[in-house]
Amino acid sequence: MQDLADITDQKRKELDLAQIRRKFPVLDQKVNGKPLAYFDNAATTQKPDQVIEALKHYYENDNSNIHRGAHTLASRATERFEKTRNSLKSFINAPSAEEVIFTKGTTDSINLVASTFGKKFIKAGDEVIISTMEHHSNIVPWQMLCEENDAHLKIIPVSDSGELDLQAYKQLLSAKTRLVAVVHASNALGTINPVKTMIDLAHEQGAKFLVDGAQSAAHLNVDVQELDCDFFAFSAHKMYGPTGVGVLYGKRELLEWMPPYQGGGEMIHEVTFAKTTYNEIPYKFEAGTPNIADVIAFDAALAFINDLGKDAIRNQETKLLNHAFDSCAAIKGFVPVGTARDKVSVLSFTINNMHSFDVGMMLDASGIAVRTGHHCTQPLMNRFGIEGTVRASFAVYNTIEEIDRLYESLARIAKRKN
Repeated sequence: MQDLADITDQKRKELDLAQIRRKFPVLDQKVNGKPLAYFDNAATTQKPDQVIEALKHYYENDNSNIHRGAHTLASRATERFEKTRNSLKSFINAPSAEEVIFTKGTTDSINLVASTFGKKFIKAGDEVIISTMEHHSNIVPWQMLCEENDAHLKIIPVSDSGELDLQAYKQLLSAKTRLVAVVHASNALGTINPVKTMIDLAHEQGAKFLVDGAQSAAHLNVDVQELDCDFFAFSAHKMYGPTGVGVLYGKRELLEWMPPYQGGGEMIHEVTFAKTTYNEIPYKFEAGTPNIADVIAFDAALAFINDLGKDAIRNQETKLLNHAFDSCAAIKGFVPVGTARDKVSVLSFTINNMHSFDVGMMLDASGIAVRTGHHCTQPLMNRFGIEGTVRASFAVYNTIEEIDRLYESLARIAKRKN
């Protein structure tokens, strides 16, 4: 017989979905006359009321520039801005808050590394390794760098199930490898990559490792010290936070060696016409007035995630993903794309060889929001021989009933094609 304490603990871990959904005002609406079912969470998650309220509070009470003001509003704004940095330090278990840099998003974070670490430390004949499943933001900056520096870009292949070929990765690594940049969880397939193993293998060759954590930070427990990654990039807006805010974690010794990314205010120590000296990290990489309000509101999003707990969030999303896959697999013409053993809550598929945009428009007519197309992963789509997929991605506020609506709508669409 199950112990009463165990039962109580289990109930404590169960999420109150009705209460959670009440925190998201955008979900309480109809689209095309039907209740909204929002399954575009890999593109951006919706924002809970505490994030919206944090934005409102800043503009109504604390609006001021930060770090350089002597007045009360500037002090309050600075304190709340830096509080988010300290919350992020704990969230990813960074050794220090100074290793947490604010950017515009994951794309900006990756470009920062390419433009600073890359230009200084990657020379002619050196090698950079990425994978076939990368988002364009983790492909194009490295292509540009390799073209400019006459370095070589190498690509890790992907299996039919959507998993990286680790044996091929080992063979690609060499003494010439300077950097490996790989996505933690694929935005197009949902695949969770074994980045810890990959990082260890890269370090054996003396290479540095950047993790694109855009799709993992909201779903998986991230410990940058345990991973031993050199860089970790992610965005607020995929974590129930505002758009326009990104984070780059970097190891202190690397950040101190790297040149500044942009010039301007805040990133300087002293400016003369003869010479400029630069500020300490993280401010060396944060030129100009930052996105103050959204950084402050990001702290409320982190609190939302921490209050629910990553494990509880992951359990809910896994239930949704499994139910969606099991249901939709019964539809004639439904073909899943990406069947890795370990996934975040992303279901990509084609149906009856229909164009993904057409399927997406028909789902929208039923109030169901999905993403369609190549998902900024054209090389990956080419690998599977398709133009794109329909992608349904789930968040903690989604429900089994919404999944059932997705299944019913797709079943009708499939029959219409036949």
